[in-house]
Amino acid sequence: MSTKPRKKFETFVNPNPERDYTIQMECPEFTSVCPKTGQPDFGIIRISYIPDRKCLELKALKLYLWSYRQEGIFYEAATNKILDDLVQACAPRQMTVTGDFNVRGGIRTVVIAAYSQGA
Repeated sequence: MSTKPRKKFETFVNPNPERDYTIQMECPEFTSVCPKTGQPDFGIIRISYIPDRKCLELKALKLYLWSYRQEGIFYEAATNKILDDLVQACAPRQMTVTGDFNVRGGIRTVVIAAYSQGA
């Protein structure tokens, strides 16, 4: 498996697809670039999901999140893009992605994007 940032996911078969259970992950070192100023943005990405048939593989998720380090993207777009990409990769029953970004200009921003299967 690669160790370079990339926008590709790997999944594995859910070992208990008959049961609803929640998987929570946190990336406390998320970094992207402000598209207006070119300055780095830092934050925490929290992912919570109820898997259906597939689960996300963690190393691939880490490499995906690393791919944002050089990308100019607003907080809102990053959080929603991460949700869209993860839903496409593993088709969960439910998923929430929270972008909890560090203070910039005296304002702390938290963006929450959610998905529910069949909604």
